[in-house]
Amino acid sequence: MPWRKKAVLAALAAAMLSGPGVAQAVPQPAPAAQEQVAAADITWTLERASNPTQDQLTAYNLITAAMNAAVARYNNLSDLGKSITVRYDPGVPTADGNINGTIRFGNRDYMTERTALHEIAHTIGVGTSAGWSSLAGTGTWRGAEATALVKRFDGSGAALSTGGGHFWPYGLNYENEFSSTAGDRHVQIVAAMVRDGL
Repeated sequence: MPWRKKAVLAALAAAMLSGPGVAQAVPQPAPAAQEQVAAADITWTLERASNPTQDQLTAYNLITAAMNAAVARYNNLSDLGKSITVRYDPGVPTADGNINGTIRFGNRDYMTERTALHEIAHTIGVGTSAGWSSLAGTGTWRGAEATALVKRFDGSGAALSTGGGHFWPYGLNYENEFSSTAGDRHVQIVAAMVRDGL
């Protein structure tokens, strides 16, 4: 569980203990000093033209909405870290992401949260890293963490299929695959792939 969620649960528990109807607070021993490592975050910046056209402004707005939603989902459900640079490039037929931390959006039909989630996964290593080559090269993901997670989601016979730098289910390879649940599971599987050695 990412540290943010732990902090929220601790705060809720403390509020419940100090709420109305509690006759006397029970003193708690001070916790032992521990080094707490903050979870990493995904951050992003959009490269903008100094004097944008109306076409560029429209694209920037669509890209910003898509990336904000996708990054919020990643940061809420994982502790993955990446600094991403995003560009609008009308010459790109769809969108693409690279392990060097760049995402390019071209076609407006792909300026969606689903596409942003999918391309962020490429910047993290899905289809682009040496770990991907070693764990996904047979057509089925061989890492234990992500495999266990998809079985938890879809039953004991489930597997993560791989090919062409993509995975399924939950790879969000097409717009019709997207739902809030699928988006959450996508992030959780990508994080499990990283733990597997992506």
